[in-house]
Amino acid sequence: MKLGFLGTRGEIEARAARHRRHSSLLVAYRGGRVIVDWGDDWRGEGGRLRSAAIVLTHAHPDHAGGLRDGAPCPVYATAVALEALRRYPIERRRVVKPHRPFRLRGIRFEPFPVEHSVRAPAVGYRIEAGRKTIFYAPDLVEIVDEREALAGLDLYVGDGAAVTRSIVRRREGKPIGHASIRAQLDWCGAAEVPRAVFTHCGSEVVKGDARAVAARVRALGRERGVRAEIAHDGLEITLR
Repeated sequence: MKLGFLGTRGEIEARAARHRRHSSLLVAYRGGRVIVDWGDDWRGEGGRLRSAAIVLTHAHPDHAGGLRDGAPCPVYATAVALEALRRYPIERRRVVKPHRPFRLRGIRFEPFPVEHSVRAPAVGYRIEAGRKTIFYAPDLVEIVDEREALAGLDLYVGDGAAVTRSIVRRREGKPIGHASIRAQLDWCGAAEVPRAVFTHCGSEVVKGDARAVAARVRALGRERGVRAEIAHDGLEITLR
């Protein structure tokens, strides 16, 4: 399985050379290519990537706004997300349901509910290809079924909005916002996940000194027995 971080910027105004475009992940396996999330920054560019499908975590503009003009391939998302995008001219809509796995070009996706937004409920995806498994959740406060989602992973790809201080509020009695990198590394350490990469980067990462931030994240990972790093636009990871 090969992962390409097409973009790694969250829903912020700040940009940097390493974080210019909204977070989007390309998953490739034996010639099959699937994109996860396609935000505003990618509007009008779907056709050039030759993707078998676009899979969405949720309907916020930085994750789905690139579909305002439609999509050249099927779009997979929860019924709630597709309803939020009902005015988008997406011709081939495919509904996904929590814990109902589906396959695209030999790649297995299983949606897991995550807490992030009341207005735009989100899921993360447990993604398997060959003998490798990752969990991808670029926007979250917590994973509803954390133990099941993180069991036996080779790689966790999470929310890079903040390094040590979670950005959490409550709305309608539910937590919304973003878990810190430190909190997510706690999850990974407890689940014995060997490696974690953080995307959807917030201002603390994008506007900060790249080397200093990377060093902090590596140190937080080492304390928990996890190899940790910040993703950047153009990063490629091959899991063999």
